[in-house]
Amino acid sequence: MAESVVVCGTLFDGVSAELAGHTEILVRDGLIAEMGPAVSRPEGAEVIDLSDRTVSPGFIDTHVHLTMDAGALARQTLDSTATKALSGLSLAREYLGHGFTTLRDLGCMDPEFPTVDLRNAIDLGLVVGPRLVVAAHILSPSGGHGDLSGFYPSRWDLPVSTVGDSLGEIRRLVRREHAHGSDWVKTVNAGGYFSVGDDPARVSWLDEELGALCETAAQLGLPVAVHTGAADACRQAIRAGVRSLEHAYLIDEEGVEMAARAGVFIVPTMQMTQEDLAMLQAGTLPQQAVWKFTRDNQQILQSQRIIAGSEVKVAYGTDCGMFPFSHGILEFQAMVNAGLTPLRAMRAATSVAAELLAREDLGVLRPGAAADLVGMPGNPLADISVTSQVDFVMARGAVFRGRGAPLTP
Repeated sequence: MAESVVVCGTLFDGVSAELAGHTEILVRDGLIAEMGPAVSRPEGAEVIDLSDRTVSPGFIDTHVHLTMDAGALARQTLDSTATKALSGLSLAREYLGHGFTTLRDLGCMDPEFPTVDLRNAIDLGLVVGPRLVVAAHILSPSGGHGDLSGFYPSRWDLPVSTVGDSLGEIRRLVRREHAHGSDWVKTVNAGGYFSVGDDPARVSWLDEELGALCETAAQLGLPVAVHTGAADACRQAIRAGVRSLEHAYLIDEEGVEMAARAGVFIVPTMQMTQEDLAMLQAGTLPQQAVWKFTRDNQQILQSQRIIAGSEVKVAYGTDCGMFPFSHGILEFQAMVNAGLTPLRAMRAATSVAAELLAREDLGVLRPGAAADLVGMPGNPLADISVTSQVDFVMARGAVFRGRGAPLTP
């Protein structure tokens, strides 16, 4: 049995409103075996001294794209499936070094299933990386946010989009995701900012179409995440039975209240807005995004404040892949700047994210939970920026990044 004892100076357990003082954690075979002021010290167990660090559950990012590169999206979609999987592995390992021990990947632009293969390889121990939860593709109506045909000349027919329009096609696409190993279904019911020919302020699925998608997914036991923007689109998605609203760019008070009553999670990807604002000001925002984001950016910020001021369940998600993974850790600060408390931001990346994923073994520190731990200097409940200084990472009981060691992907 692989055993170690982690000695923590202070501890955030993923739930509590205050940090615990000196705590020891006995790790055995990838799980937390004991936890308290003092624990057993089995012979041969490694003692890891984090007595000058705050220890937290490993962070969970519930919205990433390991196989997408927004800076060169049209070109990158033409890479081979193997190239996407290998580059995704490199990004996943880098992100693990920042403390993200679990990722939900919400769609590749590839005809195959590279993120499913990557998840399976990590689970089997063939490669080292964060735990992955996967929605393999982005199911979209033609002309919707997941339809990349607008990036290419009309004479080209490239199999990088997963598009359906009739109810039968929509149900078939959901069943295909299930058959090939997706954990989630990802869809879009409003346009996006970086895509061509669609508008975030417009609803893209008809009610019956999104209803058919969600009904089929529910029958197969797959939760649904929806990229959404317009307030009408947010309400449509909640009525259809999705589990999470991604971005919810233009949601209003009514939509937030509906989500809270229905138990629907919102993943507001607030750092992405800051990245877009910086590109808009620098004149580097892609041309197809400029008019849409110029029109909407103030409303997006207002919608984020509405979310922050509500009781809705907010989960941590970044949309990394649409901007550099090295910036994903800044989502904590973006959340707090929008009005969430540091405690709520920390829960969003731990216990609430785990609840979204229906994983009781993640996002908390308690006996029986996964031994996913991160260490950082300072108190994140007093200064959320210390989350960007993680320098110890344990994933599934194995030390990936040692205390004080530099980040090495």
